[in-house]
Amino acid sequence: MQTIAQILATELAQPVQYVENVIALLDEGSTIPFIARYRKEQHGSMDDTTLRKLEDRLQYLRNLDKRRQEVKSAIDGQGKLTDELAAAIDNAGTLAEVEDLYRPYKQKRRTRATVAREKGLEPLALLLLAQEKDCPAPEDAAQAYIDPEKGVETPADALQGANDIIAEIISDDADIRKALRGLLLRQGRLKSVAATEEDSVYRLYYDFEQPLPKLAGHQILAVNRGEKEGFLSVTVLLDRDAALPMLRRAVVKPGSSSMAFLRDVCEDAYDRLIYPSLEREARSTLTESACEGAIGQFALNLKPLLLQPPVKGHVTMGLDPGYAHGCKVAVIDGTGKVLDTTVVYPTYGERQKKEAIARLTALCRKHGVAHIAIGNGTASRETEQMTVEMLRGLPGVSYMIVNEAGASVYSAGKLAAEEFPEYDVNLRSAISIARRLQDPLAELVKIDPKAIGVGQYQHDMPPKRLDETLGGVVEDCVNAVGVDVNTASASLLGYVSGLNGTTARNIVAYREANGAFPDRKRLLKVPKLGPKAYEQCAGFLRVPESKNVLDNTGVHPESYGAAEELLALCGFGDEDVRRGAVSQLMQKVQAMGEAAVAEKLGVGVPTLRDVVKELMKPGRDLRSDLPAPILRTDVLEIKDLKPSMVLTGTVRNVIDFGVFVDIGVHQDGLVHISQVCNKFIKHPSEVVAVGDIVKVVVLDVDEKKHRISLSMKQVKE
Repeated sequence: MQTIAQILATELAQPVQYVENVIALLDEGSTIPFIARYRKEQHGSMDDTTLRKLEDRLQYLRNLDKRRQEVKSAIDGQGKLTDELAAAIDNAGTLAEVEDLYRPYKQKRRTRATVAREKGLEPLALLLLAQEKDCPAPEDAAQAYIDPEKGVETPADALQGANDIIAEIISDDADIRKALRGLLLRQGRLKSVAATEEDSVYRLYYDFEQPLPKLAGHQILAVNRGEKEGFLSVTVLLDRDAALPMLRRAVVKPGSSSMAFLRDVCEDAYDRLIYPSLEREARSTLTESACEGAIGQFALNLKPLLLQPPVKGHVTMGLDPGYAHGCKVAVIDGTGKVLDTTVVYPTYGERQKKEAIARLTALCRKHGVAHIAIGNGTASRETEQMTVEMLRGLPGVSYMIVNEAGASVYSAGKLAAEEFPEYDVNLRSAISIARRLQDPLAELVKIDPKAIGVGQYQHDMPPKRLDETLGGVVEDCVNAVGVDVNTASASLLGYVSGLNGTTARNIVAYREANGAFPDRKRLLKVPKLGPKAYEQCAGFLRVPESKNVLDNTGVHPESYGAAEELLALCGFGDEDVRRGAVSQLMQKVQAMGEAAVAEKLGVGVPTLRDVVKELMKPGRDLRSDLPAPILRTDVLEIKDLKPSMVLTGTVRNVIDFGVFVDIGVHQDGLVHISQVCNKFIKHPSEVVAVGDIVKVVVLDVDEKKHRISLSMKQVKE
């Protein structure tokens, strides 16, 4: 039998030794970001996605192994564990297969078969099932089991009891279930019909049928939700004439005296026990697969959203639009500090709109506002129009519509109250919107990823699995960017490798009590942050104020000696790094030979390359290399859109059937999957990601339904 490491190596197409190294590191308490970044030599430079997949599968396989042992122990306790059965359990590749093998030995609730056994009919059942040559006809065999005291008054009563026992035995047969399960997943069809005459968003599924292998994840999730809400009736169909012959071949011996009887038993077992169970399983398997796909897509969408380029270093105004309570305004400086707040009422009438423009203009001039961030919620359109009108008198100022998903959750939460106790809930939301433009990552980490709104059917997902996956994405993004230990919030620090909520809060408390951290080593003074946590977090925390320039890079303290020796070897010093005067470092290393230099420094080639990159751009932010967000100075309305119009937009969301693009008209347009590109793709994520800047052409506009159809493939270059 293969070891877990061997199985993972095969699945991931990685050398066994690398997999074993990763397993050992995980068991030692190392985090995925740390392993991915600082232990490349031990795993061959697997990326964080591969490492997380390895970690997930490792957990599954360990749980599978644990369940195997539990099942064997339970069967052995009954004195029924044979060598053959033990081997079958050990070789079972899924939890479903293990449970199939355990099924005949599992304690069951009282069934028809249980009642029949109590009546003493099990010997009759086994006799008929064995189909020996000397077996009498079922009616004759049943005569010996008539016992009125036990409720068996006729041969028919005895045969019915035998039928119930044999049907359960057949239903519990692991090989039969495996074969029929495979048939169902290959040839089954999902059918949904309307459960009500009421119109709904599920009308597409009021008469819907699709082979199981061709079902898309969003279809499964839509049908499930429609069924849950009472709009749909859903079944899984399988051609009975295809399933029964397979079952009969496994049970019935041609020419036996009980052949006709057993054929009927097979039908009863299939209709009453096997198929209902397999249908539930199939629905569960489909749902699990759809959820995994949706969670994976959510994670895929979340990553570029978190890694949106920041618009740092500028005074920014945040506008949280609204009708009844007005438009909430917050002005923050380049570091996120609140400079001013107010409330204006641009939707109350023309006079109030002019007053709002005058007040906001004064604030812009007073504080030198460079950018305005407008939340995309209620009254966003009116607020945007007001802003554009205002900007005609403020040359050089631009605006951007910011996705405010989750802002209200944050502003009403405990964290916002701790950060801004002096401001009410509405103003906190405006602050959050402004900060989202300045540094999306630092702000979005304060919000439950589920509330960010770049998934589909996220509220139908298994909460624990969704939280784990999205938390992993946030963790990877935070550590990829790095965190300034002297300015970061506890929320942001909590996602740094090796830190948790407690140590993150302790860092902030230590900083407030003792002033800014002068270097990375000072982190060891933080309560509850021990050597292991320091090892895991140090490389991801930046200290720009440190005298040691390496403290403001992604070079891990364990590699400081190697970095300093490298600089000396190439004729550079710390000051050269600080001034950005080491642009020739890579060429010099390549001239000497990477392998030779790495050996001299006592590090691996991957570590050497990472050190060189960091020394060439100390304090670099990988997000600065990405396309900048679109800042606007004018506004379009949906009525301004005409077919064939070419526009530039930002991808807001990527889902199974298409891409939603912000083209600056408040209502996102849909690029159907058929309009994404000129080649066949299974999923839009193959060619586009959240945050991408794309050109689109308008295909159709429905003002009444607020629907905009776009195409990416029809844009002429």
